[in-house]
Amino acid sequence: MSEVPKQLSVLGLPVHLLDNYPDWLTSRLHQGLGCHVVTLNAEMTIQGTENPALANVIHQAELVIPDGAGIVLYSRLKGQPVQRCPGIELADSLVRQAGQMGNECPVFFFGGAPGVAETAAELWHRQVPGLSLVGVQHGYLSPEEQQQLCQTLQTLQPRLILVGLGVPRQEFWIAQHRHLCPQATWIGVGGSFDIWAGIKTRAPVWMQNLHLEWLYRLYQEPWRWRRMLVLPVFAWRALLATRDQRKAISQEN
Repeated sequence: MSEVPKQLSVLGLPVHLLDNYPDWLTSRLHQGLGCHVVTLNAEMTIQGTENPALANVIHQAELVIPDGAGIVLYSRLKGQPVQRCPGIELADSLVRQAGQMGNECPVFFFGGAPGVAETAAELWHRQVPGLSLVGVQHGYLSPEEQQQLCQTLQTLQPRLILVGLGVPRQEFWIAQHRHLCPQATWIGVGGSFDIWAGIKTRAPVWMQNLHLEWLYRLYQEPWRWRRMLVLPVFAWRALLATRDQRKAISQEN
């Protein structure tokens, strides 16, 4: 059995602490243990503090990784520093691992605009010939097509399912449907299909290292500016939470 990871509380939401997230998930894949992976960043954290249903989904997930720079900085303020684990890099690692497992670990892509996940799938087939990618479906489905997708998943029983529907829709969708494939690892991958398909690009490494990936994303998607307003809100709440914790510790002493 895989170890039960320790947790860090980020504004009341869990982040699991592991030295190597891909290794932990790979172990579960080999054991056939189902898992919901949440890639937590500052934006999702604020949504979770204001949406009890989303907070419940995050709490129920077997693995919550520190995807965003804000989570990493918060962990440092709390004195429990964690290493950032970008969701796209985790998904990349697991797809490659699935390729090594071949038919033992069939993979399914769901989400994105029509044609995007298909293009990403073609790229992965070229990069990882042993990959058993058993299904690809875009995210713009009618109720009837949704029902057909559920039947397909139940029949195929993929072991790694990447869902790119955006936050929080993908988290709710996974929570509602993971019973269809109980042995699968389900991950909400946001816009990863767009990046794999070459429609968008990740920030340069130097911006990633400076925790400025959010700024590059805003440059690519200026319409996101309203959503970015949660970043200073997160920073302010993080500072307040840290201050209150230090105050409580000093009073105890």
